[in-house]
Amino acid sequence: MNRLFCLLLLIFSLVNQVFAAGASTDYLQQTGKIYVVVIVIAVIFVGLSWYLYRLDRKIQQLEKRQEHE
Repeated sequence: MNRLFCLLLLIFSLVNQVFAAGASTDYLQQTGKIYVVVIVIAVIFVGLSWYLYRLDRKIQQLEKRQEHE
């Protein structure tokens, strides 16, 4: 859980730095590529969430097997 928190904190801080640079966001907005950045971040977040959900289910199954043995 601690690794997840650190990873999310790192991602949010990097995103914050990207959006804090006014010139780069102006350029991205003018060229329409800001939507690509938002979509990529959303895909990464969904992928990480899906991975963690699957990992949690596998761990729960292993714990149940261990209890029954």
